[in-house]
Amino acid sequence: MTGLVPEFMLPSPVGVARAFIGDFPLLMSHLWTSLAEAFLGLGLGILVGFLAALLMDSFEGCYRAFYPVIVITQTIPTIAIAPLLVLWMGYDIAPKVTLIVIVTFFPIAVGLLEGFRSADEDALRLLKAMGAGRWQIFRYVKFPQALNSFFSSLRISVSYSVVGAVIAEWLGGYKGLGVYMTRVRSAYAFDKMFAVIFLISAISLLLMGCVTLLRKKCMPWEKK
Repeated sequence: MTGLVPEFMLPSPVGVARAFIGDFPLLMSHLWTSLAEAFLGLGLGILVGFLAALLMDSFEGCYRAFYPVIVITQTIPTIAIAPLLVLWMGYDIAPKVTLIVIVTFFPIAVGLLEGFRSADEDALRLLKAMGAGRWQIFRYVKFPQALNSFFSSLRISVSYSVVGAVIAEWLGGYKGLGVYMTRVRSAYAFDKMFAVIFLISAISLLLMGCVTLLRKKCMPWEKK
């Protein structure tokens, strides 16, 4: 706005807002595609993370075998995995969902595992002394005490899911915010680039807020 920085390098807030309003219908159509990929990948990531945490908590051999592998998967940059997934699976939804599962299941698995293993030892011994089975111990002690860790991990994963969808769309696809970003970048429309960046940030914050509300509903016994 002051002219100190060229518009093609850093568009003004007014320019970004104008670009957002002008392309709002197009942005929304791309947004629904990205959200569909993000929610599907996040759901599968939660399922995979939950099963991995349950197996590693129940069987020490699984913990020793799988935990190092899970950690190693997180050391590989996401942007390096995405081209391989596109090469193997094509340009449809499969590589995008797979990438989202890879980036979201790790916080869920680690958070739940720590929650399961931090269960009250006195409560565990009491239930065992009363003849409780493994399922009853899990239902009444381990799972409730792991909810706090689960929702903390879910806040991280839900933001990763949106970012993961956009990164996967950068490398190929027909629709989505990542596809939109590559198109406007090729046209050097940086005001539209900033508009979609702020939209992604807003959606991530909104989803994290929804997780916080869900946590309060699922854990009414928790007080500030």
